[in-house]
Amino acid sequence: MDKSWMHSDRRSKAYELGVEAFLNFSVENLLTTTHIRCPCVKCVNLKLFGVGIIRDHLYFNGVDQSYKNWTFHGEPWEAATNASRNVEEDDDHSRYSFVSEEIEMDDNDFGDFGSDPYEFANVIGDRDQPLYPGCRKYTKLSALVKLYNLKAKYGMSDVCFTELLILQGDLLPEGNTIPASMYEAKKTLCTLGLSYEKMHACPNDCILYRKEYEDLTHCPNCGISRWKEGKDSILKEGVPAKVVWYFPPIPRFKRMFRSHETAKSLTWHAARKSIDGYMSHPADSPSWKLLDEKWPEFGNEPRNLRLALSSDGFNPHSSLSSRYTCWPVI
Repeated sequence: MDKSWMHSDRRSKAYELGVEAFLNFSVENLLTTTHIRCPCVKCVNLKLFGVGIIRDHLYFNGVDQSYKNWTFHGEPWEAATNASRNVEEDDDHSRYSFVSEEIEMDDNDFGDFGSDPYEFANVIGDRDQPLYPGCRKYTKLSALVKLYNLKAKYGMSDVCFTELLILQGDLLPEGNTIPASMYEAKKTLCTLGLSYEKMHACPNDCILYRKEYEDLTHCPNCGISRWKEGKDSILKEGVPAKVVWYFPPIPRFKRMFRSHETAKSLTWHAARKSIDGYMSHPADSPSWKLLDEKWPEFGNEPRNLRLALSSDGFNPHSSLSSRYTCWPVI
């Protein structure tokens, strides 16, 4: 189905015909006219309305241009898959095509990529989508990343950042692709696999309040309270005294294999052969070969990853100028 209308001016005839075609498509597939997800930039498929209200939203707010696969409105997965595979095709493969044929991946290997396992390709498409028609310096994705870095650097609140996005959208020319809210920005970045988990921790770094310690209110080692103490020395129950931000590595590893070029580099060690007898790659080392011998199932899998620790960012005694410390823990 033609989706070019999503990038047209809302006042144009092409946009009007596209809206009607989209609504007819939704009604035919969902068999309802009253409970349909609204794909406008404010609702982003989170709210259900009737056809009339959705039509008004699409004209007043505009359609969410990142919603390229209409899976919420009856588009079959096969069509979504084919649409996603058309991202930046080169002579043989798309640079971001799926590498299941290359390394014999099945559907289970895609893991937990959200409700749409192919939405990552849409984000890669945003990488080359101009910030506004005619813009050559910034793309939708690069602009969003720079703005989000400013938010983190200067500690902007979510409300402040949303207001900044709205102002930027008004200042830029018509047809710009700046997200309209903090929610939309987070949705894009989480699709990249940049999610994180917050875990409560003992202020003395004894334990993390997870698994068997999840329901405790005091550390079993040092006895200190889990909750923060106020100025009046009264504990604020529910407010953690210390929080650890955990960035899970596995979703990031999976993202790496979604790129054809990166996947080829990651599996290169399995196909290469050392012809000169010298150690030119870690795969030539005795340690690498010992791992292959001790765990042959792991060693025979070309997608296996071997991790190394880096000490860059450690600040164990707060002796550096930075106020944070970054600890890679395996």
